[in-house]
Amino acid sequence: MKQNIYDNNTFFEKYKELRAREHNYNNLLEQPNFFTLIPTLQNKVVLDIGCGMGDFAAYCVTQGAKHVTGFDISSNMIANAKKRHIHEGLTFERSAFEDVTVSEGTIDFVSSSLAFHYIADYQLLIKKISKALCEEGVLLFSIEHPIVTANKGKESWITNEEGNLLHFAVDNYQYEGLRTQNWIVDNVIMYHRTMSTILNTLIENGLQIEKVIEPIPAKEAVCNLPSLDKEFRRPSFVIIRAKKIVNK
Repeated sequence: MKQNIYDNNTFFEKYKELRAREHNYNNLLEQPNFFTLIPTLQNKVVLDIGCGMGDFAAYCVTQGAKHVTGFDISSNMIANAKKRHIHEGLTFERSAFEDVTVSEGTIDFVSSSLAFHYIADYQLLIKKISKALCEEGVLLFSIEHPIVTANKGKESWITNEEGNLLHFAVDNYQYEGLRTQNWIVDNVIMYHRTMSTILNTLIENGLQIEKVIEPIPAKEAVCNLPSLDKEFRRPSFVIIRAKKIVNK
């Protein structure tokens, strides 16, 4: 099942408002940690899966990438990306990555920020990425943390009668599959996988895990966005870097 929630105009306009805020989870938590794991991009061929409005794809061009292609299923996202970013060596295509044909061993770097949890067939996704990567090619992606996606629509933060947080409820962790959540609009679809599935699928497809980050906010970030203090009690995201290894 391919979800295209970003072409729901109500969702998209509210999403743009959220991302336009200086202090949000992407700017203060996910992106700062993501950027620490980016490989050298000089003369590299890059695919950005779920490229959104194209900011990261454009950044890769400024870092010397030879060519960057951004894919997104949303026509809203691609239209904004093309309007915002015009660079030689940068192209945007409206397509689900599952439908894209990529020549084997031609890509140096595959990136994806908070998109893989929307894709139903994770096994096929990683297999396809592994085939596309050249030897020593790098995959870097972030997703919602399995601790967060596990709970099947039930209350996550348990509070006392005064409304103070007691603990975060983790339930149904081992039951993988489709989840729905209310985020900006009702019934946004995503897919829960255990951490072992996420990591072992990489290994089984010839990708050597190089780094795993469960982001912790900086003190300044918490001052700017106090809700980030919850990250010390449970992580919102996990960021993984892996490298293509060819057995000889």
